[in-house]
Amino acid sequence: MRINKFLAEQGIASRRGSDQIIAEGRVTVNGKPAKAGDDVAADDVVMVDGKILSHKVKYEYYLLNKPKGYVCTVSDDKGRKTVMDLLPAGAGRVFPVGRLDYDTEGMLLLTNDGDLAYRLTAPQSEIPKTYLVRIEGTITDQQLNRLRAGVEIERGVLTKKCKITVTETGKTFTKLRVVLTEGKNREIRKMFEVVGKNVDFLKRLKIGELTLTGLDRGAVRRLTPEEVYYLQNL
Repeated sequence: MRINKFLAEQGIASRRGSDQIIAEGRVTVNGKPAKAGDDVAADDVVMVDGKILSHKVKYEYYLLNKPKGYVCTVSDDKGRKTVMDLLPAGAGRVFPVGRLDYDTEGMLLLTNDGDLAYRLTAPQSEIPKTYLVRIEGTITDQQLNRLRAGVEIERGVLTKKCKITVTETGKTFTKLRVVLTEGKNREIRKMFEVVGKNVDFLKRLKIGELTLTGLDRGAVRRLTPEEVYYLQNL
């Protein structure tokens, strides 16, 4: 097993985060500094920051209704609250699957199952994620069609086609449901900026057909075996 996958399954960090930890020289295999791309066998002694990791892994899966004001990292060098602060005692060494930015709320999965985390976040998986978006003012059909077709949010960075439905309009706001099959950094906010609209509220409602039903803001629960199976087979 590749060492970054092994560390991810141990709940140390995501695969990408594990690569960073390896690059920092914090990981050894049989007493020698690990390198990105190393393979780990069942009888190898793997240590992170001087602590031995067990090869036995119990997978944990949590669903969190993330509130605003939390960052989606295991720790934060700026001292901000992280989503880990919302987990129950004894939750294990899990990590967030993907990210919601500081001002975004809604569905967030946390696990130590590196394979599932990779599947849910890999661009080629194209797993639909549904968001509630509120913008200031109104929006025209022309602007909506432009967003649905894909826009350039940064130089050379284009969004994929997406589904957008207006769900409510008021004198000063418009609410929309947006379904994406990718997860670029701050993608929805940047999309609407392209057509001159400011997003003042953003919440992820669904991953596939998994919803937040019955889960209050800031609350967390374990996924059921049926939900885990569903996500593994999306």
